[in-house]
Amino acid sequence: MPTKQQLKWSQLRVGLTVIFASLMLAFLIFLMTGAQGLFVRKIKLRAYFDDCSGLRVGAPVRLQGVDIGNVTAIRVVPDRSQEAPVEVTMKVSTKYGFGLYKKSKATLTTAGVLGEEFVNIDSIGVKGGDPATNGDVLPTETQPQISDVVQSSQTTLQNMQVLLQRTDRILNFVESGKGDIGKLIYDDQLYRRLNSTVAQLEQLTNEVSTGQGSVGKLFMSDELYNKASNMIDKLNATVDEINSAQGTVGRLIKDPALYNNASEAVGRANRLMGNITAGKGALGRFVSDEDFAHKLDNTVTKLSDLADKIDSGDGSLGKLVNDPALYNNANRMLEETRNFVQAIREHPKQYLTIRLQIF
Repeated sequence: MPTKQQLKWSQLRVGLTVIFASLMLAFLIFLMTGAQGLFVRKIKLRAYFDDCSGLRVGAPVRLQGVDIGNVTAIRVVPDRSQEAPVEVTMKVSTKYGFGLYKKSKATLTTAGVLGEEFVNIDSIGVKGGDPATNGDVLPTETQPQISDVVQSSQTTLQNMQVLLQRTDRILNFVESGKGDIGKLIYDDQLYRRLNSTVAQLEQLTNEVSTGQGSVGKLFMSDELYNKASNMIDKLNATVDEINSAQGTVGRLIKDPALYNNASEAVGRANRLMGNITAGKGALGRFVSDEDFAHKLDNTVTKLSDLADKIDSGDGSLGKLVNDPALYNNANRMLEETRNFVQAIREHPKQYLTIRLQIF
């Protein structure tokens, strides 16, 4: 029989074991809830969303995918009915305070396809701003939810169904032999024509392969190849002569005298233009002398006035050009002269009589 003291000691050990196991269980539960350390200070942050479907209290809060805290409260704020009404309160560890800023964006994200909802804080692009403090409200960014994806997929499926129905109607229309495509597939006359065309092409191919006709000779005869080969040989010989500076073209390309002459000619032309611009020589004076320009302008004006007078019939030259009497008289005189010459040819004795008198 155990003594009374032994029973008390056994009960004490059992009690201590239960207390130790309870403490260990509480510690493990505390660690599993996402605590970031027992002695690390934590701050509360808030964010407002339009809808928090799937998010629960205790859900993890992550910074760039790393757990930094948990969601402690989710509630609907009545004063924000016209904007994002759902307030999410988060408790995060200051251990990662170097990556939290007042302008860091909070988004609701799903872990995988069917995973739980959690809050992800994105600080990319806002580094160097004011660090987040206790009670700050983080800006939010909406991401497409699975329901939105499903709704978009339903719309796409409906459009695909309409497209399939239209395709089915088109195929029925084609199978009935209607339209251009239907006639192309089901018209026997078109098939016979295509068959005849294929037969003609086959006959043409046979003629070409046997060297018949112009095309057959073109492909099968060695004469064309020989002529082409000779022509290429001549071209190669011509190129060789040009490269060796033989002949007119070779000298034109290879002889530096042409370049020198052209350069000298350009230099002379530049000097000539410089002299003309400077007013030197007769041509320079002709271009630069203003008095000459005035004289030339007066001469042109006078010639224009003279041409106007001639056109109007003034003066002797004007009458000579515009009076038809001169043309008529000249035409009449030419006609009389022609008649006189013709009369002499027809009756020369009447006009060409030689009389000799002897004294």
